[in-house]
Amino acid sequence: MGLFIGRGRKARRCYGFDEVALVPGSVTINPSEVDTTWKIAERQFSVPIMAAAMDGVVDVAFAIKMGKLGGIAVLNLEGVQTRYDNPNEVLDKIAKAQPEEATKLVQSIYVEPIKEELISRRIEEVKKAGVPAVVSAIPQKAARFASIAQEAGCDIFIVQSTVCSVKHISNEYKALDLHKFCTETKMPVIVGNCVTYEMTMELAKTGASAILVGIGPGAACTTRGVLGIGVPQVTATCDAASARDDYYKKSKRYVPIITDGGMRTGGDICKAFACGADAVMVGSAFARTYEAPGRGYHWGMATPHFNLPRGTRIKVGVAGSLEEILFGPARVDDGSQNLMGALQTSMGSIGAKDIKEMHRSEIIIAPSIQTEGKIFQVVQRVGMGK
Repeated sequence: MGLFIGRGRKARRCYGFDEVALVPGSVTINPSEVDTTWKIAERQFSVPIMAAAMDGVVDVAFAIKMGKLGGIAVLNLEGVQTRYDNPNEVLDKIAKAQPEEATKLVQSIYVEPIKEELISRRIEEVKKAGVPAVVSAIPQKAARFASIAQEAGCDIFIVQSTVCSVKHISNEYKALDLHKFCTETKMPVIVGNCVTYEMTMELAKTGASAILVGIGPGAACTTRGVLGIGVPQVTATCDAASARDDYYKKSKRYVPIITDGGMRTGGDICKAFACGADAVMVGSAFARTYEAPGRGYHWGMATPHFNLPRGTRIKVGVAGSLEEILFGPARVDDGSQNLMGALQTSMGSIGAKDIKEMHRSEIIIAPSIQTEGKIFQVVQRVGMGK
């Protein structure tokens, strides 16, 4: 399998969102009558689009608003919200920094220690509003932070790293036993990130409630440039979905997969579901909302790394409210707003009455899908030509 890239060396061809398209179905459905709900550990959500655990995207207020709209916004337990009593002052500094100063400033800001009392406070603030509290931490901090989060009433805990593996070798610190963590933690646990069939299968066996798929595709992430690793999201999602389905056949336990990153428009999100995603996680689309704490800026989770930053601060601007981004009405014509409307309309055109039927959509390789007939849009830099 694969093509020769040199003598005795093969490489598999993989695909991203811009290289494929979805084929309409022989039966269509009224978009308002399709079912977009998804479940994680028997908890049901009407919006299958999650807001990523990034400081320019989610704070307490954003998490509350997202929860009231039927979705999930993930709070980063290692970000400014848990390091500073008044994170708004810090966020103002990041937004005002010159591009050449941004990474160094972010690194210095994240030197401030995480305060455990702030972890509890932030979760309690979200819970007080009557919406689910969902938080994220790296494996090295997961055990301690999960205990604090659970006591504060957290609903879902995410263990997230650039590359997640079940077998991690280290002489410097004790690796997290994912199987023990997932089975002993009383909250549903989402783990990630991964991009292969094999690792999805291994993570499913740990007892995880869901798995994040994606390494390096995010708008503010530089992992692919810094480390040279990653798999385009169409292929990564298809491979992970295949592992999920095979695991279900063997165990009768369904472990949802969440495509994380790389989706700029409603069309990209629709393709992710067609590839097999049960939900998606996006950052930059929500960083552009009025409610986002980033003030029109967005930066990667690994941007603050003291030695090898794998993210950058980007300017995304402010385009509309969270409700407009999710449900419209869209004010622009490029697919960056009314993401749920796009998903419902795509499902209706394909003839998929729910997310699982969307998984069976016909997908074609279509390298001209972004350019065919779009010369005027490209020249005028409007619509799909932006």
